[in-house]
Amino acid sequence: MLINNHTYFSLRYGTFSEEELLQQAQNCGYKSIALTDINNTSVCLNFVRLAQQYGIKPIVGIDFRNGVEQQFVGIAKNNEGFLELNRFLSYHSHNKTTAERKAPHFEHAAVIYPLSQILKHPNVLLKPNEYVGIKWQDLAKIHFWGILRLKGKLVIQQPVTFRNKRDFNIHRLLRAIDNNTLLHKLNAHQQTNEDEIMLHKTKLLDKFKDYPFIVKNTEKLMEECSIHFDFSDKRTSQNKKDYSGNAPQDLELLKKLCNDGLSYRYTHITETIKLRVEKELNMIQQMNFVPFFLINWDIVSYAKHKGYYHVGRGSGANSIVAYLLGITDVDPIELDLYFERFMNLYRANPPDFDIDFSWRDREDVTRYIFERFGKQGQTALLATYNTFKHSGAVRELGKVFGLPNHEIDILSSGKYNYENLDKLSQLTHRYAQYMYGMPNHLSIHAGGILISEKPIHYFSATDLPPKGFATTQFDMVIAEDVGLYKYDILGQRGLGKIKDALHIVKQNKPDAPLVDIHNVKPFIEDKNINQMVSRADCIGCFYVESPAMRMLLKKLEVDTYLGLVAASSIIRPGVAKSGMMREYILRHKNPERRKQANPIMLDLMQDTYGVMVYQEDVIKVAHYVAGLDLGEADVLRRGMSGKFRSREEFQKVQNTFFVNCLKKGYNQQQTTELWKQIESFAGYAFAKGHSASYAIESYQSLYLKHYYPLEYMVATINNGGGFYRSEIYLHEARMKGGIIHPPHINKSSYETTIYGNDIYLGFHFLNGLESNLAYQIVNERRTNGLFQSLDDFINRISVGIEQLDILIRINAFRFTKKNKRNLLWQAHLKLNTKPKIKQNLLFADEQKNLTIPELSSNQLENTFDEIELLGFSLQTPFELLKEKIDNPLLAEDMKHCINKSITLFGYLVTVKNTRTSDGKTMNFGTFLDPSGQWIDTVHFPPIAKKFPFRGKGIYKLHGKVMEEFGFLTLEMEQMEKLPYMVDCRYSIEDGAITQ
Repeated sequence: MLINNHTYFSLRYGTFSEEELLQQAQNCGYKSIALTDINNTSVCLNFVRLAQQYGIKPIVGIDFRNGVEQQFVGIAKNNEGFLELNRFLSYHSHNKTTAERKAPHFEHAAVIYPLSQILKHPNVLLKPNEYVGIKWQDLAKIHFWGILRLKGKLVIQQPVTFRNKRDFNIHRLLRAIDNNTLLHKLNAHQQTNEDEIMLHKTKLLDKFKDYPFIVKNTEKLMEECSIHFDFSDKRTSQNKKDYSGNAPQDLELLKKLCNDGLSYRYTHITETIKLRVEKELNMIQQMNFVPFFLINWDIVSYAKHKGYYHVGRGSGANSIVAYLLGITDVDPIELDLYFERFMNLYRANPPDFDIDFSWRDREDVTRYIFERFGKQGQTALLATYNTFKHSGAVRELGKVFGLPNHEIDILSSGKYNYENLDKLSQLTHRYAQYMYGMPNHLSIHAGGILISEKPIHYFSATDLPPKGFATTQFDMVIAEDVGLYKYDILGQRGLGKIKDALHIVKQNKPDAPLVDIHNVKPFIEDKNINQMVSRADCIGCFYVESPAMRMLLKKLEVDTYLGLVAASSIIRPGVAKSGMMREYILRHKNPERRKQANPIMLDLMQDTYGVMVYQEDVIKVAHYVAGLDLGEADVLRRGMSGKFRSREEFQKVQNTFFVNCLKKGYNQQQTTELWKQIESFAGYAFAKGHSASYAIESYQSLYLKHYYPLEYMVATINNGGGFYRSEIYLHEARMKGGIIHPPHINKSSYETTIYGNDIYLGFHFLNGLESNLAYQIVNERRTNGLFQSLDDFINRISVGIEQLDILIRINAFRFTKKNKRNLLWQAHLKLNTKPKIKQNLLFADEQKNLTIPELSSNQLENTFDEIELLGFSLQTPFELLKEKIDNPLLAEDMKHCINKSITLFGYLVTVKNTRTSDGKTMNFGTFLDPSGQWIDTVHFPPIAKKFPFRGKGIYKLHGKVMEEFGFLTLEMEQMEKLPYMVDCRYSIEDGAITQ
């Protein structure tokens, strides 16, 4: 009887979930209901999946509305009807138009017009698939305006949006949020009526007891509707089923590509390699994953053709076939990667390829995928649901309740006592809790792309975000439930650094030898690069530059590729939380300690000394120690990583784990301890192939940093840096011999440039400088030559005095050999504070010799101008101290002061805030000393509270030097931020020039 039901995926309108809708329908005696969210199909598939658990026949459709005004409801009679409805909704969504009052002709879908629309157009002719919806509140109206002449077309349309009064209140709040208005100003036409609640079936039928024909029409319509999707464990993949249009040809192509790749990847093809290839090809064919590999190969091949760099990671890196196809650069034979983590007969999902491209190239790769595989509508990006969290919810509710900003800020922070709040603030808090987790709006998955056999609209309507790629209205979990598995096309800046660095090397050092950046074996074997890793000289390099990673590399003295692979996973929070990071270091440093390992664990994980480090280790322990089959072991891994929906199945596997361990002779304590180790880190650990892929990119960047340090640091800066701010990468370039210059009118570009050892900051560094002016300067210089003077610049460039002031104060006109204060006077006289419009002059203006008093500025003023305009000084910040430091101890001296208290001086680089086991705040600090070397500090809770960080600057650091595994830290006892000199540009002291 219910053919117009809403969930909270009727965004900012509905008030409860699809499961709550089904539960209520079951409680009210319904055997079939229709889900019809407003202009949305996000949850239709999950509604169908869950319905059988409640003994309810699911029907799906769409409530087409213009704003709140309902035009009509479309009900899918079958899967083809759902396709039609999705296409219609998507057309309007893509074109940013609203649904027409009159529905188009649907072959496989019914249309229900609300009575209000029919009354506006009483002479409308209904098609065979079109009906008139009647609410019980409207029954009196059908006796007028000739509605009874449509007796065979009348059906029950009792909308369901709420369960109770609280839901109605939430609805009104959501509508106020959506309309950006105060709650008391919300108009009646901006919301719906309070009576849209679910009546018990017997009560609803009683309302229509005098109109049995309406009940019969409704029952007949619902009987005609049926929708089916396969959500079983044995569901077939809905991804594109072939690559070339012919499955046998696909297999032959895959085999040929593998054979071609063997000679490129291996100088000596062993029997082990041949058997591994044969094993994988048989499994890939058996599991129908041939097109999955070929499509990924096609994507990577396009990228290589365009000169884009990529990294293939995820569990797919465990595959030799992926390695031979060039999807990954990880050799699974060399690393003995666990094949069953990648693919096994128990695993229905395809192997996981995360393919990273440069953040600059990713959009073009995405465009190629849509054009190559989506001409018939088979491609789409995946959506994610942005939900209401506490902070966002109270901010939105605070606004609609009219709370002042300072009260909203307090509520948003969460730092308040509920009992001390006034009634309106308590109401805001309470309804924020009710709304917590409800979907607010749809967004785009970080990198998931679907390539399906059927059109995407068979499963979902699509939106069209600004970048122009169709996006589903459901997320990856629902997609996987129905057999749609994503291709992960991701963007990262590390690859942009590598690509740009190679280009800069070619420009700055044209005689440098060409290098195949994907052939990493020479890098891995290079002693110079491995020594860099062992001393943690990795600033700017992918994944190995953070303070925590620098600490770990020094403690382990990592000097091999395999060591870096392990370190890449050990650094993950799960391994540290389980206590296994420290144990790994101890066993790495002391071979005798390895004998303490469980013999079975040591046998399974010889390369990590019996310590669980990788996701594969969870599978190994579950399979070999606890006796779970590979399918159960993978359920365990997926469940712990948060990627598994069925908690019941996970619980079943957990029970099997304990039962089997006890049967094998492990006592309860041993089994529980083993489970805790798995549980504490499995969700955060990497697959070994994933860590190996990260290590490959690390070595690529380490190679460039070692042999072309300045070019690499320029590329790092131009790609937005990395873990640290740009200032630190400029410092690193200076330490490697670079000479850093502020922006220069005749040498700088929008981005930072390098000439030999001279690095010129890009115009993009200048706070307040408009980007179009920066590009105009570069284009004009490229077209008509260098600027000869300030007058020449003003004649050729459209610039206002405010923008010109920025360029002069950063000393960008220093080629004129004139003091910048004189240049400022000249600029003001020339422009008279009005914008200068560029003119193409037949003859250059005759320059007037204006008499300007000779002015001067000093280096300190220049430094403060740099801080204001760049955000940092190009001089050492220690020169700015109000009181100079005489002969300070340096980081280098710490090794002579172990277990002694000393005082150091450091320029703050970064702070990591964390909490102790009892919830107290502590900090880890990273500083640079006056010589440019690193200082690492530890601030335990009492010190962190007594001596807090006070922003960027130079600190006096007093503490005890501690050493652990060769890594030195300063355990803080006192800390004081030191004052800088007074900004002389605004001071009258010492005869300084005032402004």
